[in-house]
Amino acid sequence: MTIFNLLDRISANLPDTQQATSRRALFTSVADLGKKMAVAAVPIGAATTVYSPKAFAQENSVIDVLNFALLLEYLESEYYIKGLDSGVIPSGSDEEKVFMQISKHESAHVEFLKAAISGSGGDPIDKPEFDFSARGNFWPFHKYKDFLVLSQAFEDTGVRAYKGQAANLIGNDAVLTAALQIHSVEASHASKVRRIRGLKGWITEDERGDGMPAATQAVYDGEDQLVQAGIDLTSLTAFGADSATESYDEPLTKEEVTAIASLFLV
Repeated sequence: MTIFNLLDRISANLPDTQQATSRRALFTSVADLGKKMAVAAVPIGAATTVYSPKAFAQENSVIDVLNFALLLEYLESEYYIKGLDSGVIPSGSDEEKVFMQISKHESAHVEFLKAAISGSGGDPIDKPEFDFSARGNFWPFHKYKDFLVLSQAFEDTGVRAYKGQAANLIGNDAVLTAALQIHSVEASHASKVRRIRGLKGWITEDERGDGMPAATQAVYDGEDQLVQAGIDLTSLTAFGADSATESYDEPLTKEEVTAIASLFLV
């Protein structure tokens, strides 16, 4: 099942209501989840939306984006939980501490997105079943090298995926702000994982980095963009193409992210 199959299922089952979702009702539903962190993170703008037919149509788009993000966060959250449980990460190492913290972040993102979707009048998608071996091509919970490779690929994908969806959240300032905050955390994760692998903390041109298999190239395609807002960055300064591409992350479309993530969906 692909990401679009999951999103289509959710879109077909969105509630048909024009009543306002009260802040109290939202907090009650979140409390039922038993997740205090989600309560604290819910964007108030999402909880106080009054649904007109036009506004509801716009909100469906926001809900689709949030569910799209939730699927990626489900993938990352489960990946780190399983990685830590597997013992593949050197026990007691600084790297284990890093991944423990990343795991906490990803789990918090999941709970936040679920609460934000409920607060916007939608239904969070269920967590699908993942195959982190990508049909036998990787062994991340047996080989630490494979674990690091997929961690880098997932984090680099997440950064570009959030950037690709930001424009679809314009008009809902609270949700957009929260999504950009998650984007910045994902960027921190990506930089840290790349440094653990002995790489620079940023992407140069469309290079995936040493030790990354060719199968991960889709994560990096398009990162060699030299033109921003119609301006060739290499014409502004003495810095070359490497520095120009390192200064910006390029967005990935939903279709591009789908092609990447579907490799790990059962």
